[in-house]
Amino acid sequence: MWIGDFVRNHTVVRVLKERWPNRPVDLLTTSLCAPLVDYMPGVRAGIVWDMPRSRLAVPRQFGLAELLRKQDYGTALVLPRTWKAAIAPALAGIPERIGFVGEFRFGLLNRWRWGEKKLPRFIDKNAALAQPDGAPLPAEWPVPQLRVPVEEIARWREANGLGAGAAVALAPGSVGVSKRWTSYPEAARLLVERGLEVWVVGGPAEKGLAQEIVAAVGPGTAGGPGIAGPGVRDLTGTDLRNGVLAMAAAGVAISNDSGLMHIAAALGTPTMGIFGPTSPYLWAPLNGLAATVVQDKEKLSCQPCQSTVCKVNDHRCMRNIAASEVVGIAERVLGEAGARVTS
Repeated sequence: MWIGDFVRNHTVVRVLKERWPNRPVDLLTTSLCAPLVDYMPGVRAGIVWDMPRSRLAVPRQFGLAELLRKQDYGTALVLPRTWKAAIAPALAGIPERIGFVGEFRFGLLNRWRWGEKKLPRFIDKNAALAQPDGAPLPAEWPVPQLRVPVEEIARWREANGLGAGAAVALAPGSVGVSKRWTSYPEAARLLVERGLEVWVVGGPAEKGLAQEIVAAVGPGTAGGPGIAGPGVRDLTGTDLRNGVLAMAAAGVAISNDSGLMHIAAALGTPTMGIFGPTSPYLWAPLNGLAATVVQDKEKLSCQPCQSTVCKVNDHRCMRNIAASEVVGIAERVLGEAGARVTS
């Protein structure tokens, strides 16, 4: 359901392709995440089928089962641990249905796995299902990959009136307000003062944040169509593909713990992840980050709390991270990326 989780599960695809190189792999996806499928190596197709989160939606389950039955699949990996996630594969009669017991899904799954709670990370739980039962976890999983043709990036830049220089992409949104660093407007102003182009990337929910960042930079400095050079552009929109292309074109991405952070890292864009209430060990991209930004000004007993809303310490796990600190790291990351390109 979530963008970041969908990107991380490309690791599962890579494990499957290593195990069965000649078997095609399709992904069940929501409309939101569907554009990602086009950029995932090893995926044959995406099956776009939206399900409501709050109810069983029996007609939708039967419709999905009919669609799956027509494809004549041999194996289904049911990654979510919910009962309703296993209904359609069972109704479709897929011969091998693999998943953790989860919500006591006896009868729906026929290849049960145990020990889910002993696996610490999201990717350990999911990628283990792609391995033979009982196989030990590898020291390192293959990392997610997203590949965007350079021609597509060039067309996107031209369509949006963007220059060819390195830009800094800001991803100020996240699921849960506690994961949102609040100093993006100040950081954007400092970046523009240093002669850098800034793009604000996100979905419709981030439109207000983008407008706040643009306003902080000030009138007369915001870039517009056909305007290259220092300035800030609001590139938020309804199509996730736009966010993928922005992250692919950027010289560095600065992001909260969010789906766009995982997209940028999987694309190979140098990515800075800002963490407060969540643990980088559990939630940072497997690809690695150019910089993991966490506050170190004081010891907070509540950090990481994994909560979506701050209830103690006045959100100091994020407020203690200064805009000047983040901008300094961004300049270093850009310099290192430039050195790698020219060396």
